[in-house]
Amino acid sequence: MNLTVWPGRSLQGSLEVPGDKSLSHRAALFAALAEGESRIENFLVSGVTEAMLRCLEALGVAWKLEGETLSVQGRGLRGLRAPAAPLDCGNSATTLRLLAGAVAAGGIAAVLDGSAGLRRRPMERIAGPLREMGVEIETSEGGGAPLRLAVRAEGQKLRALDVILPVASAQVKTCLLLAALAAEGPSTIREPALSRDHSERMLRGMGVEVRSYAAENGGNVVTLTPPAGPLLPLRGALPGDFSAASFLIAAGLITPGSALVLRGVGLNPTRTGLLDALRGMGGEIEVENPRETCGEPVGDLRVRHSRLRGRTVSGELVVRMIDEFPAFAAAAAFAEGPTLVQDAGELRYKESDRISALCAELRALGVPAEEMPDGFRLPGGGALGGSVDPHGDHRLAMALAVMGLAARGPVQVAGAEIMRESFPDFAAVLAGLGAQLG
Repeated sequence: MNLTVWPGRSLQGSLEVPGDKSLSHRAALFAALAEGESRIENFLVSGVTEAMLRCLEALGVAWKLEGETLSVQGRGLRGLRAPAAPLDCGNSATTLRLLAGAVAAGGIAAVLDGSAGLRRRPMERIAGPLREMGVEIETSEGGGAPLRLAVRAEGQKLRALDVILPVASAQVKTCLLLAALAAEGPSTIREPALSRDHSERMLRGMGVEVRSYAAENGGNVVTLTPPAGPLLPLRGALPGDFSAASFLIAAGLITPGSALVLRGVGLNPTRTGLLDALRGMGGEIEVENPRETCGEPVGDLRVRHSRLRGRTVSGELVVRMIDEFPAFAAAAAFAEGPTLVQDAGELRYKESDRISALCAELRALGVPAEEMPDGFRLPGGGALGGSVDPHGDHRLAMALAVMGLAARGPVQVAGAEIMRESFPDFAAVLAGLGAQLG
């Protein structure tokens, strides 16, 4: 499916963004490991979360989806059933990595696999630490999927873990925290920086003792003590997805005359680096009505068209906006003066090589983007328009579409159906705010 976005119309309106993708993944899986029924409202129904639900069904977990409300019948930590066939995680690394931790805790045999793109993602990051815990796990010859986990004897605990992660990764951390639920004692995970802490918050709400504190060297330390009893079921509504909101934030900032209100957006401080980056560029973004839901901070965002100035993004800020760089680049392309992104080599291991793919498609729109090993440089000044390929990456597809709102000519995005992976109604939302699409 091709999507064409024409410039020339301002965006106006107020809306709620879809439920948080990261939290939806975790809520579905964690609920499966609890005992009793969980009821999760504002669940994101999209390609990647549907992959998680299909895998849970194959593991013997009963669930029901009514609109955006998910009910899950928990089976307990060792209640998962060995699947009859390999678990197809689609294109979702979150699904595969989190399931690996849950399967390791459950002690069942399973094969976890997915798309060709998923098979390219690095999986020794989780396999190595899991082996240290006593999990029998194999990766492919290149260190990726499929993953093969062997059965563990009933009553046999995993070894407690004390590991230093070379890269701050919430997916890797969550995988190991889930495995640590079945360990013989407390496990400690040390990160070079604080990655998103949704798992720690959710597990605490389910009755698990999880301590997190800053390390002396500037990193972060998380220690989980295995629970003596079952995990408590989940109840409540999930916040709106900040990563989904990021594309509307960028759209509002760069499209002349625009004024938007995004209601109920999750504002977990480990996720909101984009707000700091864009505000530092002169972006008019206000947080209103701050509150809390499901242990997560939430607020309404008021966004107005702004005159942005280029800046440098590096260090700790990169970790706090690692999924938002496509949206950030869409905004930075229209700033006055150059923008430099450094210390972001992890972007090469996302759904696409987001440094290479992003720079290539920006150049196709007339933006002379300069690719670097750990980031990129944008000169600012705007985009001409043209035809682009999102490389099968949902976030890249949405970022390129947003650029059509302020470019000098229309932007045509090929393969735009990939947006369904995380924001199924993105095109309809843009049209509802006033954008001209075709």
